Amino acid sequence: MNNESLGPGGLKEGNLAPDFSFRSDNERMKLSDFRDRKVVVYFYPRDFTTGCTTEASEFTRDYDKFRNAGIEIIGISPDNDDSHEKFKKKMNISYHLASDVDHDISKKYGTYGLKKFMGREYMGVNRITFLIDEKGMIVKIFNKVKPAGHSKEVLAIFEITN
Repeated sequence: MNNESLGPGGLKEGNLAPDFSFRSDNERMKLSDFRDRKVVVYFYPRDFTTGCTTEASEFTRDYDKFRNAGIEIIGISPDNDDSHEKFKKKMNISYHLASDVDHDISKKYGTYGLKKFMGREYMGVNRITFLIDEKGMIVKIFNKVKPAGHSKEVLAIFEITN
């Protein structure tokens, strides 16, 4: 097992993805509602920051390719629903963004933890992506994601595993 296959919270490829609920476009949803299709669940630190904007922009650019392949995308950050709505509007995002203000989802997935930036340590959401199959199983974990090029990297994995 390489380090890509183990998430920081102990989740492994082959584990059932923890279910969670969220609001998107004023509708209440759960991850388990998507059991009939593949899902990209990506965690990111904050709306409107440089890296997060890059990542969202690329997933938005490629969203038709994902949707045509039967793959849904859910982006998760600690921002509230109002921030997500503004971010979606500014970035023309058509996929779902889930609010995780209390870090409940990110704790389930082990993406909330110690971060270091410019010599300072603090708690926050780490940029990690989980690929989930139609049965709700984690098939790939991307740790320490680099935003630029990540959407194409995810598409390539789905093409390989199809």
